[in-house]
Amino acid sequence: MGGVERMRGGSGGEKMYNTSTPMPTHQLSDSNRRIMGSHNDNRARNLRVYQAWKGNNIFCLGGRLVFGPDVRSLFLTILLIMIPVVLFSAFVSRRLIEDFQHQLGDYIVVICAVLTAYVIILLFLTSARDPGIIPRNLHPPEDEGSSISADWPGSQVSGPSLPPTKDVMVNGMVVKVKYCQTCMLYRSPRCSHCSICNNCVERFDHHCPWVGQCIGKRNYRFFFMFVSSTTILCLYVLAFCWVNIRKIMDTYHCDIWRAFLKSPVSGILVLYTFICAWFVGGLTAFHLYLICTNQTTYENFRYRYDGKMNPYNLGCVRNVLEVFFTKIPKSKNKFRAKVLVDSSSGYAASMPLSHVLSPEVPKRSFDIEVGKRQAVADEDFEDLQSQIDSIGGLERCGTQPRHANWDHKANWEITPDIQVLAAEFGMEPGLADGQKISRDH
Repeated sequence: MGGVERMRGGSGGEKMYNTSTPMPTHQLSDSNRRIMGSHNDNRARNLRVYQAWKGNNIFCLGGRLVFGPDVRSLFLTILLIMIPVVLFSAFVSRRLIEDFQHQLGDYIVVICAVLTAYVIILLFLTSARDPGIIPRNLHPPEDEGSSISADWPGSQVSGPSLPPTKDVMVNGMVVKVKYCQTCMLYRSPRCSHCSICNNCVERFDHHCPWVGQCIGKRNYRFFFMFVSSTTILCLYVLAFCWVNIRKIMDTYHCDIWRAFLKSPVSGILVLYTFICAWFVGGLTAFHLYLICTNQTTYENFRYRYDGKMNPYNLGCVRNVLEVFFTKIPKSKNKFRAKVLVDSSSGYAASMPLSHVLSPEVPKRSFDIEVGKRQAVADEDFEDLQSQIDSIGGLERCGTQPRHANWDHKANWEITPDIQVLAAEFGMEPGLADGQKISRDH
């Protein structure tokens, strides 16, 4: 294809075109420039998994902490816990220390501080860890009995002909599992895709906005401990605020309203902790029921086991042991591992960093987003190649298609765009040296 090509114009003149010199990109059409860009850009960048993560999670400390996209609500939760505790320690506990002897008042403040620290730690253990995210596939799975075409990249875009559900056995009972189009995998039993985090989560319970994270297999235990300990903290503050009110009533021989006026902080905390205790206490009771029956919030709200046997229910005692005394599985994601990322798409390839990319990889991307652009590029290029072949065939056989109303001085010339594309991909259009078809009647 290299060298100088001669082209004769309609008036008999000749034009010189150097095919070995690449055409400037500004002279190419948008579709051809997109084709060349997608075929030429094979460069990759080294990133860590959390930097190329496709979910909506927020990572801190180099991928060591994993939060949900609504992590800002975590600060609101901390304020709702800390403000009443600070008010209790600053205003209410001072009178309690004076009223109680033998350092009992000091113990009241210390226990409150320790319980608050315990609640905050449980909050971070719930919010800042992988809840059980299942890594998504870069290609649809090969399913028995289903035809998955891998001949062209558009098969990744249009989706393979996979059955939407599968039957699996759980404790001797048949359970249907669904195929996730986003993660391109069959979900494990009790797994669901969280629309907020955009991840499939094992034993998905719900997405909690108060902790800013999904609640799943790896953090449900800490979530329940956080909710139950928060209930205890509310009841603790409520009880001693009420004790303070009673002591004021006994000291000044007044009614409850005058006692509230003498200690307004105690009155505010009694009302606040009473409302919060109903909320978190009701949540604790509800999750106690779920634990004893081995259900998730997601399953319970969808009436999954109404009128049916729950295959996961092992009895109350064994259900409790399963939640609190089994080993928490390790995360299936290595967020700090290094991967190769396609620089044109910004998404991780399907190979780890240690794997060497083969130079004979077909013209399809490893990633679904790249596959979308690549499918369009391949189709456009096949159209251009078919045009070149048809021109060459007409020159060889000396005929023209029927119903063609061409001018007798019309000239067919290879445009610079097609020349550059043919040179880029090493395609031989099969044209003669003239590379021109002229039909004179």
